[in-house]
Amino acid sequence: MADTLRLSLEEAQLLAARALRAAGADEAMARATAAALVGAEAEGQGGHGLSRVAMYAEFLREGRAKGDAQPRILHERPGTALIDAGNGLAFAALALAEAEAEHRARACGIACVAVTNSHHAGAMSLPVRRLAEKGLVGLAFTNSPYAMPVPGGRSPLLGTNPVAAAFPRRDAAAPIVIDLALSAVARGKIMVAAKQGQPIPEGWALDAEGQPTTDPKAALDGAMLALGGPKGAALALMVELLCVALGGAAFAFEADSFFAPSPNPPRLGQLLIAIDPGGLAGQAVFLDRIEAMVTAMLDDPDVRLPGARREALRTQAAEDGLSLPQAMVEQLRALAGD
Repeated sequence: MADTLRLSLEEAQLLAARALRAAGADEAMARATAAALVGAEAEGQGGHGLSRVAMYAEFLREGRAKGDAQPRILHERPGTALIDAGNGLAFAALALAEAEAEHRARACGIACVAVTNSHHAGAMSLPVRRLAEKGLVGLAFTNSPYAMPVPGGRSPLLGTNPVAAAFPRRDAAAPIVIDLALSAVARGKIMVAAKQGQPIPEGWALDAEGQPTTDPKAALDGAMLALGGPKGAALALMVELLCVALGGAAFAFEADSFFAPSPNPPRLGQLLIAIDPGGLAGQAVFLDRIEAMVTAMLDDPDVRLPGARREALRTQAAEDGLSLPQAMVEQLRALAGD
């Protein structure tokens, strides 16, 4: 029996959407979520990919995510908007936020859109990359349930709080895309390691007693270590305040862990910023400066541009489909009722 199965991106997306609908998501939420998960999987971000379907299905069944939530704009000004995700899965609200950020940035030069009452936001590279493909600089931030201590603290109060940015380039070149969690490693990678029964490197996390661990399950019960120590923790605090205070969302320490049963919606926050270079030095100057930096970087043959690996994987997945563990595909089919 084969260990892996190959699905086209369309097949994977349809299967994931059916599994989510079976768990209680409406059509729009299921489609938006499946598209985001397959997009992450195609970029090699398995921790934010199809491995999340079973978790999201459980959130829907236990009422932690509202399957028929309709994202809506609560407040707006020309360059800003606050979107209520309605305690549904995040991706329909993020799609609305992306669209609002784009048209407001074109009108105002810059736009800031916050999402409140939201959920796990997955790969933040996806919305900023799409903005960059349209000629805009994109910045994205999200908080997540508590996983890391504040600088100098011991108890986890902050989320891993990913940040992402994307910068357009000239002549349809792939954007420069930066996407990282502010923990030493994305928590999704520890989740995948736990499911696969694989150890994690020392330096990623602490156990519940505050001791270094290579056991991913102990790490999920303990605390993540911040990227760069206190400096990374300070950046995570910055993201926490941006995502929560501006939109009225819940702080990381007010949200229950995703890795334990809970009926409580996490009410997380996301922030999306779009900048039109034409409103500043101008599109031509911006692109010239970007290419000057790219040229300087690539003068060193060992340098790889941020996002280049993800771009290559996306291209390959579009042509060849996804090679997925057979157990994952069987789980998705079971969740879909096949």
